[in-house]
Amino acid sequence: MRLGLIAGNGRFPFLVLDAARVAGHDVTVIALKQETFPELAEEAARPPAAAFHWISLGQLGTLIGVLKDAGVTQALMAGQVKHTKLFSDIMPDTTLAGVLMRLEARNTDAIIAGIADALRDRGIELIDSTAFLAPLLARQGVLTRRAPTDEEQRDLAFGYRVADAIAGLDIGQTIAVKAAAVVAVEAMEGTDALIARAGQLAGHGARIIKVAKPNQDMRFDVPVVGVSTIEAMKAAGLSLLSVDAGRTLMIDGDAIIKAADEAGICILGRSERLP
Repeated sequence: MRLGLIAGNGRFPFLVLDAARVAGHDVTVIALKQETFPELAEEAARPPAAAFHWISLGQLGTLIGVLKDAGVTQALMAGQVKHTKLFSDIMPDTTLAGVLMRLEARNTDAIIAGIADALRDRGIELIDSTAFLAPLLARQGVLTRRAPTDEEQRDLAFGYRVADAIAGLDIGQTIAVKAAAVVAVEAMEGTDALIARAGQLAGHGARIIKVAKPNQDMRFDVPVVGVSTIEAMKAAGLSLLSVDAGRTLMIDGDAIIKAADEAGICILGRSERLP
């Protein structure tokens, strides 16, 4: 089977490409000029080479055409596309314009779900973006040497209710809390910017809570953390990272745990049974 890989930025597309080839799939990569790391083209050229195409954001018709010409019937999205691109000078083609015109809202879920529907209508199924990366999904429980303190547990119990509500509204998936107060809320700026702002506002000891949406569609916008997340938290003086077990990609694997242990940061994988 030939798999279509729609690549945004970050390391996520590299990992999916390698895992898909190991699993025996032929891969056609469609990379977004405004987002995808250029090094992905070099990675795709390694044997067994993957077909590689650059397109611009907004060219949904071109994307569909490339996938159809390659005989792709299943595709997955990997990597981030910044929501702020909605306010840039990128012009949608007629296919994407038709999708956008039918939307009642232009939040992340609505836009990508509309694109997924357009792909499906043309015989291309969008599959779970973590399909080849199950070992990198966060495990349940305390993942680091250090467990949460009593004070951190109280902040988590408070923060989960807020984070789940915000994620349910598709505002963002991450908040910072300290002393039972919300310090910062993620919107379009992304997690690293939220972390830096939390450090500026609350100083040492704020906690980061990243959650999946209540009805998380695993085909897109899955929460992702990496070593860079821990580095940003260390620089800001933050003490704890909570992620949703089974629904968050720890993109750097055990290297994240090692970095957190060295920084004295606790990482917790929340299960559905936790507050």
